[in-house]
Amino acid sequence: MSAKASAPHAVDGPARTRNRSVAVAVAVLAAVAVWSGATLAGAQLTVDQGSGPQDVPVLAVLMTSALAALLGWALLAVLERFSARATTIWTGIAVAVLVLSLLPALLVDASAGTRFTLVLMHLVVGAVVILGLRRGARHA
Repeated sequence: MSAKASAPHAVDGPARTRNRSVAVAVAVLAAVAVWSGATLAGAQLTVDQGSGPQDVPVLAVLMTSALAALLGWALLAVLERFSARATTIWTGIAVAVLVLSLLPALLVDASAGTRFTLVLMHLVVGAVVILGLRRGARHA
């Protein structure tokens, strides 16, 4: 067995891009799945942020989850260029952002079911993004 075969290595080039693209797509699909499940179960996903009740549309779920995943990818790519500990640093930042993202979902004026659904969407997207983008990241 060669040293190369036994040493852990990062995925490079097109494979890394494919893995990360899949992570973004899965994160978006997971958020839509949670939204769909709640909607099919009869939940009224409505929040009031001070300007009156507003529905949480699937388009907002799609756009927000895609934006969060793509920003995570961009930050990881920048960190990989400048730090040998990029994955560790990025993971810490990603977990902190996930935790902070839960606060508005918990504090928004909405029913308990809507709050639960929002928190679940955040957790699902966060888990998929964190685990998916770490896969194949460059390691020191």
